[in-house]
Amino acid sequence: MIWCRETARRPPAGGFTLLELLVVIAILGFALTLIAGYKAPWSSGAALKATAAELASGLRLARSQAILDNRSVALALDLQRRSWRIGDGQPHPLPARLSIELLTIAGERATERQGDIRFNPDGSSSGGRISIAEDGRQIAIGIDWLTGRVQVADAH
Repeated sequence: MIWCRETARRPPAGGFTLLELLVVIAILGFALTLIAGYKAPWSSGAALKATAAELASGLRLARSQAILDNRSVALALDLQRRSWRIGDGQPHPLPARLSIELLTIAGERATERQGDIRFNPDGSSSGGRISIAEDGRQIAIGIDWLTGRVQVADAH
């Protein structure tokens, strides 16, 4: 067999040119700028539901503690400071964008902007309702005085 220089071509060397690398780096930099600058929009529906679920969970926890410890336990709602807490526990903040109202018996109201929902050792409660609203949407958290049952419902 005769070997000829023109028929025995070597494949081109692997790798990328400098121009190709610069284009890829520029595209990655642009994509990173878009991703890093992205901020999720405020979702009022999601915040409203999350706050209602958190409060309902806190109310159920207070009821469970009252039954377990065989003593009265209160969930204190402070609309002035926009927070709630169970007994002497840590305060939990409430979103500033939401409108919150508390309806409970007069004996559980400390001030116009502060009040408690109290749970008794037998599971009953002082009863009441917490209304959370934003942009025309409203969610009501109802607490039955006889059973202490906590219900969350859309209020229109």
